Amino acid sequence: MDRTDVLFPSGTEQCAAWLYRPAGAGPHACVVLAHGFGGIREARLDAFAERFAAAGLVALVFDYRNFGASSGEPRQLLDIRRQHEDWRAAIAYARSLPDVDPERIALWGTSFSGGHVVTVAAQDARIAAVVAQAPFMDGLAVLRAIGPAHDLRLAVAGARDEWRRLRHREPYRIAIVGPPGSRAVMTSPDAEPGYLALIPEGVAFANAVAARIELRVGVYRPVRAAARVRCPLLVCICDRDVVTPPGPAATAAARAPLGEARHYDAGHFEIYVGELFERAVADQVEFLTRCLRPGASVAPSAVSASPR
Repeated sequence: MDRTDVLFPSGTEQCAAWLYRPAGAGPHACVVLAHGFGGIREARLDAFAERFAAAGLVALVFDYRNFGASSGEPRQLLDIRRQHEDWRAAIAYARSLPDVDPERIALWGTSFSGGHVVTVAAQDARIAAVVAQAPFMDGLAVLRAIGPAHDLRLAVAGARDEWRRLRHREPYRIAIVGPPGSRAVMTSPDAEPGYLALIPEGVAFANAVAARIELRVGVYRPVRAAARVRCPLLVCICDRDVVTPPGPAATAAARAPLGEARHYDAGHFEIYVGELFERAVADQVEFLTRCLRPGASVAPSAVSASPR
């Protein structure tokens, strides 16, 4: 396989991406990947993309505007609408590539972007398949899971940042992950060690996000879009997930007309590494190659949904 650095436009900015090309002549099917809440592509997305390319698929792995190697100011600004625009820009770029079949584009999202891919696919009938891994599917469920005390801390931080936004001032940022009891977005016992372990040594990473997102996350409910996803949808569910509750993920798989669920005996961050990564990525490769081959049937696979 071959990996090159590419740029594609999104709005007035540029998204930085890795483009993986498999061996052999095209046109190939393509998987578009991006990370979750505040994530950058170096945080293990290359591991997934390499497996997809080895299976004969093009993989496009991008950073959102305002994050990672992509342009955009202010830095660390997470805006749901803008990230959806970045997904649509990445899809348009993938469809423009001469060695890619524009009718065989799949989306792969994890955690927060697991909700994005369901939302975007519900709006684009040409998407051929979707993988949502440990997905954020219901902001209300997430707020209930973190509890009222932490909800209040995040709401206060969000209001402070919104006040600064209205006055065109530099954002008020909070940590993405931190220890329990801190004013970080994710504070479960596994959040800080699990998230930071995904960042390779020597890679620059800002553990910060503009706090205004906390005023919007509760009304973001991608599960409501699942019934409108007409292509095959694979939902990889971590049954011990305390960051993105597994219940709404299972609901999304059940509501999608061609939904499939795989359950893993895992916490939110365990699926990125080790044996659980190997199991999940094997399931994803099987799903993608099955659904993206020319003339593929879209019938869901009759596989066990038991925890693995």
